[in-house]
Amino acid sequence: MSKIRWGLLSTANINRRLIPAIRESARGELVAVASRSQESAEKYAAEWDIPQAFGSYEAMLASDAVDAVYIGLPNHLHAEWSIKAMQQGKHVLCEKPFALTLDEVDEMTAVSQQTGCVLTEAFMYRHHPQTKIVGEMIANGRLGRVTVVRGVFNFAFGSRENIRLVPEWGGGCLWDVGVYPLSFAQYVMGGPPQQVFGTQWLGESGVDEVFSGQMVYADGRMAQISASFCTPFRTEVEILGTEGRLVLNRPFTGHNDGDRKLMFYPKEGDPEEIEVPEKELYLGEVEDLHAAVLDGQTQYLSLEETRNHVKTVLALYESAQTGQVVSLD
Repeated sequence: MSKIRWGLLSTANINRRLIPAIRESARGELVAVASRSQESAEKYAAEWDIPQAFGSYEAMLASDAVDAVYIGLPNHLHAEWSIKAMQQGKHVLCEKPFALTLDEVDEMTAVSQQTGCVLTEAFMYRHHPQTKIVGEMIANGRLGRVTVVRGVFNFAFGSRENIRLVPEWGGGCLWDVGVYPLSFAQYVMGGPPQQVFGTQWLGESGVDEVFSGQMVYADGRMAQISASFCTPFRTEVEILGTEGRLVLNRPFTGHNDGDRKLMFYPKEGDPEEIEVPEKELYLGEVEDLHAAVLDGQTQYLSLEETRNHVKTVLALYESAQTGQVVSLD
């Protein structure tokens, strides 16, 4: 096998981000899409120039047409269809959040191990050069000892008719966009927090539409995250160290809009803009799966990290519901 044949499991709106990345990749080709009806699949395939259309998810998974699938379904279906795909011998790139319970994460991991299929969480920003540069600057000590990470991801709905507001489908701003600053903090700090405290505001549908979390790590290090469905679009990450601070004005999205900046403010001296190579935002996660399947390379984002993402989210929700500090130990 020299190329990975991709299939899209659903016609979800998020597909529009992944399709250009698959087509730009050197070792991937988009060959199929599956929907809940043949008519819907054929219409989508025509719109996006995809060769094959399947009228059910099961039909595509049972075929020999694809080697890997991208799962952009609603959150509560991620585990179910990742497992079904792997049981049919398909490698899986599963959109975040990976799953809604630790039992689901563990079952997905077990099936991956049993089948030998690659399984990975689609946190696109983690694979971008900007995020890797941040990791290198922390590792080489340029920031000194990191003490605090602050991250935010907010946006406002255009319509209230949105699956992100359905509680039983894994709705809520923490699951949807709060996981971005949460995962960034975990990346910077080298693992999950020891304790968390969360607060939330529930909208009329019963999901959190505003969430704020405090996460405490070893040696007094802290992270503060917030997310919202109620305010205009904003993303930012600030990393505070004993020798300086880093500010990312586009840590998760908009990497190619010309406004992205990675700024370093040293303890002494003038601020410096760190140069970041241009790369299509979603390309890295596609190339990472190709390398895992075709070259046997270890995945850049491990399933242990993914499990800790879910574990931390669940602890924050527990804290917000009980009003208590929750330990992850």
